[in-house]
Amino acid sequence: MLHTPLMSGTNAIHGIVIVGAILIAGAADDTFSKVVGFVAVVLAAANVVGGFVVTDRMLQMFRRREPRREPNDD
Repeated sequence: MLHTPLMSGTNAIHGIVIVGAILIAGAADDTFSKVVGFVAVVLAAANVVGGFVVTDRMLQMFRRREPRREPNDD
């Protein structure tokens, strides 16, 4: 139960990191800085998406399971 609020906070922080990386990559003058900025955007985006996936899987653990239906022999 503690994991979900922590991941939500982490995703919000990394959303800010993505915005900062985009600003830095856009303001870069040389190729190296643009490449590093692009890599930062990709890694931060992967971290946010991964956080949402893990949070979704954690929340699925608390959902009720539907009872299994027996196949009909009709």
